Amino acid sequence: MSVAPGLQPESWHLLSLLEQAPGLQALGDTLADLADEGHPVVVGTADLKYSNGLVRFQERHPDKYVQFGISEQHMVSAAAGLATTGLRPYVATFASFMALLACEQIRTDVAYTRQPVRLIGHHAGITLGFYGTSHHATEDLAITRSIAGLTVIAPADTAALAAALRASVDHPGPIYFRIGRGRDPEVYPAGTTLEIGKAVEHGTGSDLTLIATGSMVHPALGAAAALNADGYSVGVLDMHTVKPLDEAAVLEAARRSRTLMTVEEHNVLGGLGGAVAEVITEHSVPVRLHRHGIRDQYSLIGPPTHLYAHYRLDAAGVEAEARELLQGASR
Repeated sequence: MSVAPGLQPESWHLLSLLEQAPGLQALGDTLADLADEGHPVVVGTADLKYSNGLVRFQERHPDKYVQFGISEQHMVSAAAGLATTGLRPYVATFASFMALLACEQIRTDVAYTRQPVRLIGHHAGITLGFYGTSHHATEDLAITRSIAGLTVIAPADTAALAAALRASVDHPGPIYFRIGRGRDPEVYPAGTTLEIGKAVEHGTGSDLTLIATGSMVHPALGAAAALNADGYSVGVLDMHTVKPLDEAAVLEAARRSRTLMTVEEHNVLGGLGGAVAEVITEHSVPVRLHRHGIRDQYSLIGPPTHLYAHYRLDAAGVEAEARELLQGASR
């Protein structure tokens, strides 16, 4: 295999990258494992095999790997064509390029034709920090959940990503995976399983239920632990499948808790918060809802850790947002 100098498969550069971002390693390894097991998996990326870890798939299955170059729209359309032959294409690029740049191809070539393409948007939300607005993806949930027939999944960590990939193999129709940069703290043990469309409950609360997705599950759990230690009753729902949403879980939480708070690394318009609002409104459930995320603006540019703190999307920020909400509800 020919790779760039300094980025040989066993070089310290690449090993260091994967050590810092184990989720990237899980993406390539899990897909390679599926191919080993005989699933008709083919993988493609748009000149980002080191950024998303798919170089590990290429090493093990070079005959099932396609490098499309910087041509994301073409990659999505080609994946739709591959799917018509009985293959299961998994194609990956930055979430901003996947969901925004290739939106027309996703809708018309993939979803409209109901092809089982797996679209992987990595480095979602504000994880690309200094790269700026062109690379931030804070609209992708709103875009993808509005496309008919497209399933939308945002795993919380490495183990959840591996589980979601395994659950997707025989799932009918197209899927959009929204993942971060492979540095999400551990929520689930290795070998965990995931059911598409079924939320995971982490405790229940009569005062508040935090409904989080993707990278925000870990901060939500930290916030809930701190609030529960102070005498509040707070539960957490990992809403890994944003579409189809687990309506039963939302309604149960709404009936059990006085307040719901959605937490997402996304614009508060059109994403998880909007999906939950639709459910409780359509079912006329009298519950207070607070949507927490980026409040209809283009995010600032800076280190991701600083951005999470600024937008109250780290554990301390989610706790502060929830505490203010609870204190306001008690007045």
